[in-house]
Amino acid sequence: MPEVISTKKKQKKLHPRKEPVKRNLWGHLEKLRWHIIRSLLAAVVLAILAFLNRHIIFDDILLAPKGVDFPTNVFFCKIGNLLNIDALCFNAEALKIINVDMSGQFLTHLFVSLVAGIIMAFPYILFETWSYISAVLKIRNKGATFFTIGVGTILFVAGLLFSYFLIVPLTVNFLGTYFVSSEVLNHVTLGSYIGTIASLVLGVGLIFELPIVIFFLSKYGLVTPAFLKQKRKYMIVILLIISAIITPPDVISQIMVCVPLMMLYEISIWVAASVSGEKKIHVKG
Repeated sequence: MPEVISTKKKQKKLHPRKEPVKRNLWGHLEKLRWHIIRSLLAAVVLAILAFLNRHIIFDDILLAPKGVDFPTNVFFCKIGNLLNIDALCFNAEALKIINVDMSGQFLTHLFVSLVAGIIMAFPYILFETWSYISAVLKIRNKGATFFTIGVGTILFVAGLLFSYFLIVPLTVNFLGTYFVSSEVLNHVTLGSYIGTIASLVLGVGLIFELPIVIFFLSKYGLVTPAFLKQKRKYMIVILLIISAIITPPDVISQIMVCVPLMMLYEISIWVAASVSGEKKIHVKG
């Protein structure tokens, strides 16, 4: 009998410990839900704005890289004229964009508007993400807040601009004007063209956030500068695979994406070294 009574007392003592943990977990999930809802609302509002300005989004932005007057195409054409390399001059007549589905243009318009909304709302989405993470991990450092939101936004915009003004026009020029025979013309569907540009621009923009990811991993003690240096050769292979996934199937685009990613990885090693000596952060229990 005494043993049974002592066992029951132990069980009663265990329950109060479990309940605060459960309440804490549900509290974190509730906060996360509202952070996600606010981020989605911001993206939807800006997506509606993009939807109402389709001429700017399509004519001035998305379809611009296929024009001969696009800054990158003009620059490479001048180089081609100096070196007598005609391939560097983009032939706009060789690439025709068509639509073959009844609802193709409308669905593409919706897709592009959603992607544009996410891109424009990215600083706010990053702010909401950081607000949740900093609350969970008890981060009160203003420098960490500035680095995450400010530098994160700058890196994302840099990735967008790098992809849009360099990778996209060269990819469109190479794939859009590549012929296996003069008897075969290139009539690219609207979905294929938009999908290629969206994957390149958004993919490169997100991958440029690598230093931010390394910052958190280093702050939490999951990686060290020595570990990053030791795994450099494996990271080259991983970055090549990532570049192959987000770029069209041509070696030039993959290399152009991989090179800046390797530079970002080296920057990430420096970031890890700068925070490796700081006190590790702890998750709220």
